[in-house]
Parts: sequence; C-alpha cells; structure tokens
Amino acid sequence: MNALSTTLIHHPYEAPQGFAAPQQAVHKASTVFFPTVAAMRSREWKDKSAYTYGLHGTPTTYALEERLCTLEGGTQCVLVPSGLAALALVALALLKTGDELLIPDNAYGPNKTLAEGELRAWGITHRYYNAMDPQDLAAKLSSATRMVWVEAAGSVTLEFPDLPALVRICKQHGALVALDNTWGAGIAFKPFDLEPGASEPLGVDISAHALTKYPSGGGDVLMGSVITRDAALHLKIKLCHMRLGLAVGANDAEMVLRSLPSITLRYRAHDLATRALAVWCQTQSAFVQVLHPALPESPGHGFWKALCDRPDGGAACLFSVVFAPRFSQDQVDAFCDALKLFRLGYSWAGPVSLVVPYELRSMRAVWPAEINQGTVVRFSVGLEAVADLHADIAQALRAMN
Repeated sequence: MNALSTTLIHHPYEAPQGFAAPQQAVHKASTVFFPTVAAMRSREWKDKSAYTYGLHGTPTTYALEERLCTLEGGTQCVLVPSGLAALALVALALLKTGDELLIPDNAYGPNKTLAEGELRAWGITHRYYNAMDPQDLAAKLSSATRMVWVEAAGSVTLEFPDLPALVRICKQHGALVALDNTWGAGIAFKPFDLEPGASEPLGVDISAHALTKYPSGGGDVLMGSVITRDAALHLKIKLCHMRLGLAVGANDAEMVLRSLPSITLRYRAHDLATRALAVWCQTQSAFVQVLHPALPESPGHGFWKALCDRPDGGAACLFSVVFAPRFSQDQVDAFCDALKLFRLGYSWAGPVSLVVPYELRSMRAVWPAEINQGTVVRFSVGLEAVADLHADIAQALRAMN
C-alpha cells in the first residue's frame, strides 16, 4: 500500500466532464502530463491542437487568444506580459541586422526608445516619419525598410492619420505594417479590414495591443497580444515568442477573460463621457486647443470620421488640452496637482480617471504643425459621473488661477 503522501499526489479521482459556467476555468501548469512516450513525441503545440508545456499554452490562454482574434478580426494570437512586450516581440521576431524600421514621430514613447536602444545596438536602423503626411512616409521608405509602425490615434496628442493611405503606401513598397491598436482596441475600427467591401482587401499585417488597457479594464493587469491573419508571419512570431520564454499568468488571463464581455459597453461609456468633457474644455480660455479625434477641429478628424464614425465605432477615453503659452509649467503642474478625481498616473481605460502633463518638445523631433504652442496635458476619462469630472476640472482651473 502506498504511503499517504504518495496517494495524495497520485490520487485517482478525476472530476466529471461537462461542467459549464459563465467564466472559463483557470488552468495553471508548467508541467503537462503525457499518457505515453509516443504522445510526448507527437504532440504539436504550435497549432493549439494539443498541450505540451505551460509556457506554450493552456486551455485558459488558448481561450483568451481565440477571443482576442474575434475582437480584432485576426486569426492567430500570442500573449505576452505587457503591451510594450508585444511591441518588442514584433521587432525581435521580424527584424534583423541591416533592416530599417520606420516609426511615426507621434508614436508611443517606449516603442521609440526601444528602437533607439536595443534595436540600434543590434544593427537595426530606424527613422521617424510624420504620420499626418503620407508623402513623408513615402519619401522615407528605402530598400532597407522592412517594417513600418502605424498608430491611430497618435500617442498623447491624438492626431488621427489617414491610416488606409499609410497602409497602402507600405504595401506598394513591400514593407510589413504593424499597428499599435491599443487605442482602437478592435472596436473603433477593424485593423485587418480598413476598407470593407473593397475589391482588394486592405489591412495591417500585425496588430499589437496592450491588453492592460481596454481588454482588462480594471487597471490591475499587465498583458499584451500580437495578432495576425498570415499563418507564416504568425509562425515566425510564435517561434520567437517561444524562444524568448514569454508567458502570462493564468490568473491574469482569467481576469482579462472576465472583462472581455463588457468591453464594448465600457468603450462606449468612456467614449461618451470623454466627448462631453472635451467639448466643454473647448469653452475654457485657459486651453488654446483640445485634441480629440471626434472634435471637428482636432487634427485628422476627417480621417477618424471616415474610419470610425459608425454605430459600432468610437473614439476611446483619451483627450488632451494645450494650455495657453501664458501659463508656466509650474502653473500647469499646479493645475494637475489640484485635480481630485483625476489621479496622477500612467495608463488609461480603467475605472479611475487619470491625468499626466507632458513636455512635448522632449518627445518629438520637431513641434507638430497641427499642435498649438503650449503645455500639453492628457486626460484619461474613467467611469465616474461626467458632472463630477466636469466640476473637478473647473475647480482645478480656479485653483491654478
């Protein structure tokens, strides 16, 4: 008879199959058991037909990957520990020494510093282009250009580019197009089908997404995804993903799975509140510009309207203001400090509203022609009552003055 410890470890009981509930089960594993040596040798993890090791996937992570493909319109997905890890994985999987990468000058800052740091050290060059000028992109494409990042809307200043035009230029050149789709979240527009009904399909090759934002929605999970429609491209990404040992925790995957069913409701609620606050801010003399793609005066509004202004589209939870040049950086900082409901903090798309002041001159090669001179402050609108957020901005303006 086996000792008690052995019996507990190798207990024969297995729960019956057929349990169904609203939420996915959480499967945690590093080791996965095989019934035979033949099974161990024959199982294939790359197509999700079987399980071999926790790093390569469990029922929980497979379920999340498939649902994210549905959200964004892709067919293949890998999960990584953060949104920045998703951007890095794309670069590491698809670029090599001698390749050139083009990045919009208004892109997410850490994507630019990755190019300036590790990628440059590995012999991968980069250049920045003006996302609001497709001809600037066309002029900067070279024989070495392997991949182009696009972002809609732009980070911090929220210019909305002519995304189909940028993608078309890249396709004509033969360069891969990678999109940071965190703002759009698979809801504002369809990244793999930018011109529905067109005779020639037009879409990005890769969509990288910080699941930290809308798919999580709670401000308490770090995760990212890389989604494609091209099986060969996905295999390159997945093999690099495996070799780097990238993985996500099962409980984090569970939290994103739990939040996904409400993502469209949350996106709409954030969107409506953000538009209302942005419109009101346009009436305040302290601000010389309000940046939000749905505002007719905001840079690229027409491109946003053509792509996203539909019943199932949207404009997310971010808007930025440009303070009049008469206000010093200290005064703008005092305004941010005076806010009570908008908390100082990075990220967005959670329940709590956030605010961050930015020094745009340190972030861009040149001051954007579309942006008025002044100090930029970005708001992330949470799920508080709009009237309360309105009153919070108003009292902070009074306090600053």
